[in-house]
Amino acid sequence: MPYKEKKISKKYYNIGEVAKKINVKTSLIRFWENEFETLNPKKNKKGLRKYTHKDIKALEKIYSLVKIQGYTLEGAKKSLKKNKKQIGNETIIEKLSKIKNKLLSLKRDL
Repeated sequence: MPYKEKKISKKYYNIGEVAKKINVKTSLIRFWENEFETLNPKKNKKGLRKYTHKDIKALEKIYSLVKIQGYTLEGAKKSLKKNKKQIGNETIIEKLSKIKNKLLSLKRDL
């Protein structure tokens, strides 16, 4: 059986890598951190920021809203909160649906 190499992906990225990936300056990322509560990267003992894939997705969404779609910062904040509530509701509905299906399955087995 041939050896398959695993794709290695980083768990954390520094601010320079994230800025290059999103094509913005590091100062803009720092500014957005102060403006958007969804951005909260981990910091090491030296205070250097470490971004996860989740943080990068949030930054990409903010970039899309502000730079591409032309939202104001307040408009982008409202849009993110609205999306977060919708995603939360969808997750709850999915979980309840699974529970319902499990209960129906148990009922049929009786």
